[in-house]
Amino acid sequence: MSPTQRRLDPDQVRRYVAASLGPAPRVTGCAPLTGGGFAAVWRVTLDDGRTVVLKVGPPPSVPLLRYERDLIGAEARYLRLVAERAPTVPTPPLLHHGTDPVLGDWLLTGFLPGRTLWELTETGVDTDKVETEFGAALAALHDITGDHYGYDGGRACADTWRGAYLAMVDDMLADAADWRVPLPVPAGRLRELVERHAHVLDAVRRPALLHFDTWAGNVLAVDGPDGAPRLSGLVDGERYLWGDPLMDLVSPQLFRRTEDEPDHPVVRIYRTIAPFPLDAAVRRRLGLYRLYLYLLMTVEMPSRGITAESEPWRVTRLPELLDEELSDLDKQ
Repeated sequence: MSPTQRRLDPDQVRRYVAASLGPAPRVTGCAPLTGGGFAAVWRVTLDDGRTVVLKVGPPPSVPLLRYERDLIGAEARYLRLVAERAPTVPTPPLLHHGTDPVLGDWLLTGFLPGRTLWELTETGVDTDKVETEFGAALAALHDITGDHYGYDGGRACADTWRGAYLAMVDDMLADAADWRVPLPVPAGRLRELVERHAHVLDAVRRPALLHFDTWAGNVLAVDGPDGAPRLSGLVDGERYLWGDPLMDLVSPQLFRRTEDEPDHPVVRIYRTIAPFPLDAAVRRRLGLYRLYLYLLMTVEMPSRGITAESEPWRVTRLPELLDEELSDLDKQ
């Protein structure tokens, strides 16, 4: 269990629900949901027949990475944005966002049914239809335009995408230093390589809404009328930011390269709706985005209590992936 996850019991869950909805309806059942690593997440059934999801942020005493400040509030803002400006994208309805000196920050949302895309892929189910719908949903999200680049709420941001990206990398390197996270190259060398290639980011002239955590575990699907899985939800939008839509094509192909798989259903439909070339500049942008993602996944390990024993692939695979992206930048 991550140090950022509060330990809850059914009585505490009832208290959060009452603080959200009042004394009625009452909780008839609840159980923790697994899969996330930041907040405590519980599935709750109510006596009015509804099933809801409670998500509770860390206690204020728990140290966080710089971009993780007010992530619960960030998810509330994300859910409102999508509901108002991209209603065709299936996201959980926000029922309540609460803040309390004792209870902390929490969300209560509707429950979206379905299995994750990751589960479907692991069991060998044909996911072409759901991935095609997923790619179209990403394109709809990206139609939403912000007024700045980067994160909100006093976190790394700027008036240009290049400035925001460099600020995000600087914060991540500062977190690595604070938590004494070893990197495959010295932080100064990594920053130098990033800055050398950051000019390619100037091609981005509109801050699009990015989910930035659209790996297969955050994509839900239910069986359609023909038995094939269909998209039922995109969840866990708390890491959203404003920037280059191409950044959202990195997580769906985690540990692979988007530019090498143009016929992947997500990429294929996305390029049909919002065409982009696979030229050298785009490839370099995608490389910078993979670098940031792998850096984040590396730096968050100690703050989440992740060890070589709990997730050995992080210790073995992530340094290799980071080194590959840095080596590519060094050759260009």
